[in-house]
Amino acid sequence: QVQLEESGGASVQSGGSLRLSCTASGYIASSYCMGWFREAPGEEREGIASIDSNGSTTYANAVKGRFTISLDKAKNTLYLQMNNLKPEDAAMYTCAAATRIVVCLQPLTSYAFGRYGMDYWGKGTRVAISS
Repeated sequence: QVQLEESGGASVQSGGSLRLSCTASGYIASSYCMGWFREAPGEEREGIASIDSNGSTTYANAVKGRFTISLDKAKNTLYLQMNNLKPEDAAMYTCAAATRIVVCLQPLTSYAFGRYGMDYWGKGTRVAISS
């Protein structure tokens, strides 16, 4: 069993930066896939970035070039560095983990990556953007 806990959500001005953290506890496999998702009010949850235990990353077009996903294995912590934040980035951000590394090969927008791919989910941290 793995527990995930996000932190770092806040209200920031448009154009600002924020770093989210997701700390994992419990049994950590040597091979895995982790991802960041977000859900804005009235919208479906969307996958925005993934990283596998080999360090390979993927990004949704909406965040590519502005967000960076990274992993500190020594701290069992997943990060999402968010720069040049826009009003449309306001959402609840959630991290998730899959015990199968191949999940990271799935499109970020697919259920195979999100709903059916991830085994463990955090409770989320809220990001608000003020203009």
